[in-house]
Amino acid sequence: MQQKHQIKQFILENFLFSDDQSAIGDQDSLIRGGIIDSTGIHELIFFLEDQFKLQIVPEEMTPANFDSIQTVDEFVSRKLAS
Repeated sequence: MQQKHQIKQFILENFLFSDDQSAIGDQDSLIRGGIIDSTGIHELIFFLEDQFKLQIVPEEMTPANFDSIQTVDEFVSRKLAS
């Protein structure tokens, strides 16, 4: 749960410029909702690599892995487990 909270905080602070936890739901689409674009996905990837000590390869940089807070959290959990 701490991991998901860190991801959500990053998105709130860097893309929504808010600390209001209710500003976005865990299932809300970040891409279709216009919250992040391709540059934003790269910013998020840099954050994840630094924060969770991951290496994300280009093949993993797909909308399916970065479309919502929930999918990002699940992706990070899979990466940490491997």
